[in-house]
Amino acid sequence: MDKTAFRSLTYGMYLVSSLRDGKPVGCVANTFTQVTSNPAQASIALNKDNFTTQGVREAGAFEVAVLDQSASMELIGAFGFHSSADTDKFSGFTTETSAQGIPYVSEQVCAHFSVKVEQEIDLGSHVLFIGAVTDAAPLGGEEPMTYAYYHQVKGGKTPPKAPSFNEDAPAKKEESDPAAGRTFAWRCTVCGHIEYVDELPEDFTCPICGVGRDLFERIEL
Repeated sequence: MDKTAFRSLTYGMYLVSSLRDGKPVGCVANTFTQVTSNPAQASIALNKDNFTTQGVREAGAFEVAVLDQSASMELIGAFGFHSSADTDKFSGFTTETSAQGIPYVSEQVCAHFSVKVEQEIDLGSHVLFIGAVTDAAPLGGEEPMTYAYYHQVKGGKTPPKAPSFNEDAPAKKEESDPAAGRTFAWRCTVCGHIEYVDELPEDFTCPICGVGRDLFERIEL
């Protein structure tokens, strides 16, 4: 099977949030989908190892904020490459609290959905939650960010726990930056952030996802 065929599928970029032990948890997902219109129902697949997945199970509900094209790599990095087990992902971002009592990010997003879980299906590595959409509203006027936009324009990476992660996929060669005047740079193998420097300090950490120098690779431009 040629898994590159999966790259032809279209996805959005979403921030999923819920509550675990009374505290807000969240992650990035690309699998939020409307399944029926009357009644309004939606589904989302989350990795079983995600801290947020257990929160959705515990709360029986979740919120989804649709990222728009203005969404920063700092926001995506905070929710996509850290764990809610030891990180307050909502700190530093504007949030609102839904009628379900669950916080959600309300900046750099173009729509918001509240979902009450009604079914749970075991998919092996992931869990599919299906539920009733109890509230929905557009937020802002920016275009929604697609998964392709995240990769091609933002230069982002796919987190290993994402359903679309393919460890066999070849790395995309970065285009050169004429203003930098360099022939090589350093790229974070976790989130895709690029540092245009000759050498990274030993104590360097990625400003997006927080990993150390050992997870950066030297790339030719």
